[in-house]
Amino acid sequence: MNLTGRRKNPIGLALAALTFFAATCFARAADYTVRQLTEALFSARADAPLDLSGKDLRLLDLSDIDFKRSRLVGADLTGVDLTAANLSGADLTRARLDRATVVRADFSSARLRGASLRNPTVFSDLNIDLADAPRFRNADLSGAQIAARLDGADFRGADLTRAVIGPRSATWGSWKPRTVMRGCDFSGAKLVEVDLTNTVLHFARFVGADLSRANLTRADLSNADLSDADLSGADLTEADFDGANLSRVRGLETAKGFATVRNLDKAQR
Repeated sequence: MNLTGRRKNPIGLALAALTFFAATCFARAADYTVRQLTEALFSARADAPLDLSGKDLRLLDLSDIDFKRSRLVGADLTGVDLTAANLSGADLTRARLDRATVVRADFSSARLRGASLRNPTVFSDLNIDLADAPRFRNADLSGAQIAARLDGADFRGADLTRAVIGPRSATWGSWKPRTVMRGCDFSGAKLVEVDLTNTVLHFARFVGADLSRANLTRADLSNADLSDADLSGADLTEADFDGANLSRVRGLETAKGFATVRNLDKAQR
């Protein structure tokens, strides 16, 4: 019963709730504006990098910015535009980079241990240009969680120990999602116990990479180059090696699920 004698307007209540929700969201705006952050980074020195650990930087346009090896431990960079940004040598341990734009971003030698990189924008348009791919050369991505299309990304010499690469559950519009990393270069990388389940790795390079105890269950390694790689104890259950280069691969005799490997007869050995 309405004690005021007036009926409540459901539309008005909904608008009020929406306004309250929006106000709450804006109350949690980023800790810096783009201008404030740009000025702070301009003043930073190589021997005294800016500490942005734990900061909320969501949705900021930080394209073309040089982070000068900043500390971003646990920072929230959800939805941030990092197009052509220089994050080389930065500390992004446990940072959240979900839905960030990383077109031509440089993460070389950065620390991304335990970081999250889910559903980022990697290419500038629908025509996949490998020149847009971000660079992770010699980066520490151990324990990171990656679910993305990263065709052509440079992971040479990177540490992806125990990283989880690929979606763990179905996403909207796809009953069988797969992370796609065609043409990525993992030469010399450390991928010990990495999880590459269901990942598409056509023409990827793993020359001299350490894939010991890696999970390659149902991974598609068609035309991949695994020459001189170490697959000791890796799980190869239903992996596809159509046209793959397995020259001088070590540890195949200890790999799990080797009998279920697909197209092994078409691999180069």
